[in-house]
Amino acid sequence: MTDAAAVPTTSADRWLRFEGLSNIRDVGGLPLVDGGRTRTGVLLRSESLDHVTPGDVRQLVDGLGLRLILDLRTDREIAEHGETELARAGVETVQFTFIPESGRELPEVGDDVHPMVANYLGYLRDRGPNVVGAVRRLAAADGAALVHCAAGKDRTGTLVAMVLDAVGVEREAVVEDYALSATKIEAMFRRWTSLSGEEMPGPEEIDRHSPRAVAMEQVLATLDERDGGAAGWLQANGLTGDELTALRDRLV
Repeated sequence: MTDAAAVPTTSADRWLRFEGLSNIRDVGGLPLVDGGRTRTGVLLRSESLDHVTPGDVRQLVDGLGLRLILDLRTDREIAEHGETELARAGVETVQFTFIPESGRELPEVGDDVHPMVANYLGYLRDRGPNVVGAVRRLAAADGAALVHCAAGKDRTGTLVAMVLDAVGVEREAVVEDYALSATKIEAMFRRWTSLSGEEMPGPEEIDRHSPRAVAMEQVLATLDERDGGAAGWLQANGLTGDELTALRDRLV
């Protein structure tokens, strides 16, 4: 068994090491606009939890105090993989799907950035109540919470960026946290292909699936201009002032 690393206190090394996970980290230690940092051990982000081992479960539940999982996948995705070891261990799991069951048609453009921006803003447009519901559960959580989707980069990246921006994390740090998942794309593909027996994709395909910092910069800039930032969007879509304060109290 590979023990998870101790929860880090800076943004330089927030990765956690597990046998069945590659893209998992703590969002603690991020700098705030008005000084201070986000708390460690409160919010984790990850790819799908389908391959966690019994040792991983013990480390997450007993070592890190995991009490809540927010699953952003569709019913179809969940049905394909079945119940996780963490659900069987009694960790509360709540689904807040961010995309339609049939997926979403993305615009055909000549770069990889604009489809990402359209996709992320589409989560907010098409699944606004689920985005707010997920943030509401994070604000009320007791113990560590973990957010995940399939790869832990797009749906998870958008929700975590919204949360971090709403509690006052410096913009550069929000974008950097989102983009960190790019360093784990190859490792995730290696895990998936080794389990499925499929061929490992080439560098171009791996790069195509990597998050682009500029995409999240554009999403957050759009929210700034249109809604007064992530906090403004959340409150305009039903999050109360008390819930926003509770979220900040938990994370800051």
